[in-house]
Amino acid sequence: MTEPLLRRLKARGEYIAVGALPWVAPVYRAMPQVDEVIEFPFQHGGLQFKARRSIAKQVEGRFDTAYVLPNSLKSALLPFLASIPKRVGYLGEARVGLLTHRLKNPKDRPPMVAFYSALSGEQQGLEADRPQLRLPPAQVAAALDALGLRAGDYYVFAPGAEYGPAKRWPAIHYAELARALQQPAVLLGSGKEADLCNEIAGAAGHGACVNLAGKTPLLQAFALIAAARAVVSNDSGLMHVAAAFGVPQVAVFGSSSPLHTPPLNDKAQVLWLKQDPSYQPPLDCSPCFQRECPLGHTRCLYDIAPDAVVAALGRCTMPG
Repeated sequence: MTEPLLRRLKARGEYIAVGALPWVAPVYRAMPQVDEVIEFPFQHGGLQFKARRSIAKQVEGRFDTAYVLPNSLKSALLPFLASIPKRVGYLGEARVGLLTHRLKNPKDRPPMVAFYSALSGEQQGLEADRPQLRLPPAQVAAALDALGLRAGDYYVFAPGAEYGPAKRWPAIHYAELARALQQPAVLLGSGKEADLCNEIAGAAGHGACVNLAGKTPLLQAFALIAAARAVVSNDSGLMHVAAAFGVPQVAVFGSSSPLHTPPLNDKAQVLWLKQDPSYQPPLDCSPCFQRECPLGHTRCLYDIAPDAVVAALGRCTMPG
């Protein structure tokens, strides 16, 4: 979701260095406009002041401007400690003294691409920005050869969602979908999602799935997505990766909203019962943006049948 901002900055001649945690750094290495990736050794949670001060000393004097994308206090601390003259970001978590140029947070939930792109200071065409990722063809071919796969001969399923179960289409639905397809489904995700993917593969039966959750480096997973016949996912990071590669995809939404985080891809089919006038009774509770269904039924996901995804796959893979 941040790629269009970086593309805007590169187009006006800026040198782009991205500071990122190791798990997300490969995403930025797949963006040709990024000149340098600085991996942060931070752990989840805590201020980790000493580590931030150490990185700040290493980059001090190198940069004129810092664009602070997360809204947290600790994300704005490092550019401040590095004495970067211009520090741009949204207001949040008492960051007034840490940022030199502050944007007000929108009252509603705007599309995230436009939210980040606005940090460039440009207002034209923000809604039209679409993330783009590219990998060298040789890198994609090497990833497929290593796993014995052929481009276009498999689907990718990304059944996880780090945020919580209210964003995850049920495992049993993924298993039924895998059985309905004529080609195998490659299951991708982090090591935390290995048990979920094992459940799907077991329920789908022999040969329907290839479970690679937690077994592929991120760039190899990107290559598998780029060469897939189509991708089926929840509203997750890998959904946006598939959109950025422009592959056919079906995105299943539950507690979140495609008005806020849509897959920006002409080949995407979005399934969201909130926008389905034929679904009765209407889902007045959606989108709730909760990690778990506060009502305990998760109808917004359970009531999206595998047959609906099969039909959506047919639409997004149709020639022309």
